[in-house]
Amino acid sequence: MIHYHGIPISGAEKNQMSLSGKHAFVSFAGAQHTALVAEICQSFAIDNGAFSAWNSGKDFDLHGFATFVETWHRHPAFDWYILPDVIGGNHLENEELRNTWRKKVSDDIWNKGVPVWHLHEPIEVLKDMINMSRLYNQFPRVAFGSGDFADVGTLKWWNRMAQAMEVCCDDQGRPKVKLHGLKMLDPTVFSHLPLSSADSTNVARSCGLDKAWGGPYAPATVYGRALVMMERIEMHASAARWSNTNGINRNLELFG
Repeated sequence: MIHYHGIPISGAEKNQMSLSGKHAFVSFAGAQHTALVAEICQSFAIDNGAFSAWNSGKDFDLHGFATFVETWHRHPAFDWYILPDVIGGNHLENEELRNTWRKKVSDDIWNKGVPVWHLHEPIEVLKDMINMSRLYNQFPRVAFGSGDFADVGTLKWWNRMAQAMEVCCDDQGRPKVKLHGLKMLDPTVFSHLPLSSADSTNVARSCGLDKAWGGPYAPATVYGRALVMMERIEMHASAARWSNTNGINRNLELFG
């Protein structure tokens, strides 16, 4: 599993160097950090930044995002990017936006884009995405976005993810295509799911919270805290298959 860490790391610019040799998730909303990430990380993926635009009350800059992806999609460290999506939108709005994007970009860029299935959207939409990836080789993977199921890890969230896994996995629980978990870089979550990758900004946000780091052995610098957090996260792997543990029981598949 690839663990993608969000950027920027809290604090001074030098703290970004804690990502050296790691995998990063760069948002279009923080495009100014891309050059550094491309230089020091093993690889990086790009988030469309739609949530940041929505959260700030701004319209999503579709043309600007297309230019941004065009600039970086041939970099050797580039993996893939998240296709534009409508925050809070329904599946028809998201389908319309994907169609608009398809007409706007080249085949090369389109083929590197990853669609987001939001948990509030119909299961049939997820089935179509899986089939397009598996049968027609359209998408490098399919991403899960929580949507109206914003509280990742709750019973409600796990029940919906269980329904999704029945679509995404075969009768032995093995994923039919590569899966990505947006904001799911929590070992108590991804260790129960057969994800190929996941991301979060947990390290970037938490390593600068001084009150969260106490005791005589706590790292004194933000840089050191970031390294500790990333190492603890990366010690854990995703599940090899879906075994319907729903995050409640210990996933014995990880221990043999």
